[in-house]
Amino acid sequence: MCLAVPAQVVEIVDQDNQIAKVDIGGVKRNISVALVDDVKVGDWVLVHVGFAIQKVDEEEAERTLEFLRQLGQPYEDELRAISQSEV
Repeated sequence: MCLAVPAQVVEIVDQDNQIAKVDIGGVKRNISVALVDDVKVGDWVLVHVGFAIQKVDEEEAERTLEFLRQLGQPYEDELRAISQSEV
């Protein structure tokens, strides 16, 4: 299963190339933010295959994360795949 998961932007790594570091369930990864306007540290975004596809507010991100945690194994599998992927 491939999900779009909420992640919080923790650093703008490369402003020119629109790369940010996000925290996805405790895993930090660099992603492209080129598809989303005006992304800043602290923003929440939905991440799908290495791209931020939409900004979301913190409340929506928390609700989504809670729902994903309730899915159990599929969510754990997705986090494992993210943690094992190349940076």
